[in-house]
Parts: sequence; C-alpha cells; structure tokens
Amino acid sequence: MGVDAPLRDARFLVLPLPYEKTTSYKKGTERGPEKFIEGSLGVELWDEELGMQTYQAGIHTLPILTSPEPADKFFPRLQAEVERLARLKDKTLFCVGGEHSLSQATIPAFAKFHPGLSVLHFDAHADLRPEYEGSPHNHACALYPASRFCRIVQIGIRSIGEEEAHIVDAGRVKTIPLRRPPDLPSLIREVLRSLGKTVYLSIDLDGFDPAVIPGVGTPQPGGFSWFEGIEIFRQVIAKKTVVGIDIMELCPLQDTVHSELAAAKLAYRLMGYLRAKDSKLF
Repeated sequence: MGVDAPLRDARFLVLPLPYEKTTSYKKGTERGPEKFIEGSLGVELWDEELGMQTYQAGIHTLPILTSPEPADKFFPRLQAEVERLARLKDKTLFCVGGEHSLSQATIPAFAKFHPGLSVLHFDAHADLRPEYEGSPHNHACALYPASRFCRIVQIGIRSIGEEEAHIVDAGRVKTIPLRRPPDLPSLIREVLRSLGKTVYLSIDLDGFDPAVIPGVGTPQPGGFSWFEGIEIFRQVIAKKTVVGIDIMELCPLQDTVHSELAAAKLAYRLMGYLRAKDSKLF
C-alpha cells in the first residue's frame, strides 16, 4: 500500500493476486490489485474513526503472485505461499484479488493452522456451486470447497442459483439473505452467535451496495451501506479472533476511481480495528 514497512517489522501483509480466469459478467478483476494499491495513495494515514495512524504498526506489500497456468496448477502454489505467510507470528495477511475463486486456495491455508476455523463470507452471491461453466474453480464456486470443512456464515446474499439453493442453509453453511434494509443490531448478534471463535473474513466487494463500490465484477442491486459493512467488521474483529482476510472482485471502472479508493480505505480500516484490538481499545 502507500506506506511500506520491511516484512520483519510489519503487523499487516498485503498479497496482490491479479488472477482472472472465469469471470462471467464484467472483465477486469485482474487489474484490481494494481488499482487497489493506487487507490491506497488517496487514503489518509490518520484514521478519523479510530484516532490513530494505523500504518505505524507496519504494512508490507508483498510481490505480486500470479500465473498463466490453470487453477488446478496455480491454486496449490498459492495455497503453499499463503501457508508460508500464515505461519509468520503477529502478522495478519490481506489477500487482494482478483476473482473470488482465489479463496479456494487461501481459506484452506488458514484452516490448516486453525482447527475449527469459521468463515464470514460477505458477498452478494452465495458462491456455493460445486461447479460452474464446466469448472469447479469458477468464481461462482468460491466458497463451496471451504463449506465441506469450515463453518460458513454468509451475509449480504441477494443472488442464489437454483443448483445451490439446497446448500445455502445446510450442513456447515448458514446464509443470512439480504432482502430488505437490515436490522443491523439483530444481524450482528446473529453473525456473532453463528461464527466460531476463530474467523477468516472473505469479502467480495459486491456485498456493498453498488452506490458504495460500483467497480466490481458482478454487481447486484441492494447491498450494505459503507457504515453498515464496517460496523459488522468492527464487531467481528472486536469479539472474535480474525486470522486472515481476503478482499476480492475489485473491477476498476474507466470513468471513476472511487471504487479502488473505497476498497483501500476498507482494508486500512480493518487494519485499524485489528490494531485497536491489539491495544485493547475494544
């Protein structure tokens, strides 16, 4: 991001993953990490909500990891790299995509080190298809593999395919559809009850209303406002142990830069919440 610390001194790591193979609506998520980093240059280092300069805890941007090889070759390599980074003590990894199928490699890496890991899946789409368009590694299948071994709590969901309708509230999956403006306190209580103690945040930016972040690969009407979304994340970080985060599906638009700025500010705010918890501020 805008201010880079040495790896050894960094509390937060950012791994850019400009991978795009299966997007089925708008193309351009491969440019998401590059534009996310550009957007971070417009984020004030002083966090006005938290009253701190979060970057002073150390943010290190890792080399871009991508490959022309297909997912069945690239994902094992990505998982191995994420496992290496997840072993580093006192650091939180932010994986920035790229299409959401990348979570098929990032979530198992954390599950390996955190038995009982649960996933808060923030998205407009359920992403629980076993396969889509002939591939199990499609972005529409992003959370299906993790649902076989992790507790998944989905919020913001307002698009479900017929072939995944029987999965969205079965087995390890709890889906909280978004059909109308949410009763936020009740929603947060339900989310906290449903998650385990250790949590991975998988954030597809289309979980927000398109008025907040229009530059996404598969936009849907409705969604969370900025303040609703960050309040959910604040409460989860305060009450649970968040060990890893991915932010996916940034698809920069030609005529505006506010999507990438919002995505970067979201990451910085989440870092601030984690640092505030480190400091026992909440």
